[in-house]
Amino acid sequence: MARYTESVCRICRRENLKMYLKGDRCYTDKCAIERRPYPPGQHGQGRVKFSGYGVQLREKQKVKRMYGLLESQFRGYFRRAASAKGKTGETLLQQLELRLDNVVFRLGFADTRAEARQLVRHGHFKVNGKRVNIPSYGVKPGAAVEVTDKSKKMLRISEALETVDRRGVPQWLEVDKKGFKGTVKSVPNREDLTMPIQEQLIVELYSK
Repeated sequence: MARYTESVCRICRRENLKMYLKGDRCYTDKCAIERRPYPPGQHGQGRVKFSGYGVQLREKQKVKRMYGLLESQFRGYFRRAASAKGKTGETLLQQLELRLDNVVFRLGFADTRAEARQLVRHGHFKVNGKRVNIPSYGVKPGAAVEVTDKSKKMLRISEALETVDRRGVPQWLEVDKKGFKGTVKSVPNREDLTMPIQEQLIVELYSK
């Protein structure tokens, strides 16, 4: 499957937003967006003016890259959100947040979503006692996500848990660091999603 292979710091600079795609590095003065707060490329420091469509497109690209999805995957989530009850934009974000790789990241078992996706693919996590290796698996409220017994000794996971307090755990999740497990208490509310996302722009883009 095609994946973005260039420096992820370019993504943050392109969107002019710190998306914490490099884990601990994003909290230091080595963070690229802190050192070069302008878009990448030869003309990055020039004045950029977006049209209405351009603003909508950039918002979609930002959220898509934040969760590490391909266009076809993101469009699929939008279609399901559009056919569901409630606000389409809010439902879209809830679906993205309930992906297993995102839940693993939010619980603090990985420093980044990319790392969480890799750990899930390698079978290091169980959902309600069953091993799941599908990053896009939709975790339901009440489900328990835990590290497999053999994987509890992994340095990557234990080091990530040590820094989880700095990132914080959302209110819709509960983590037991000593037990290497967490629980999805509820569907995340819109106010639980603190990243500056204007989901209505995405709805307007796909509704054209």
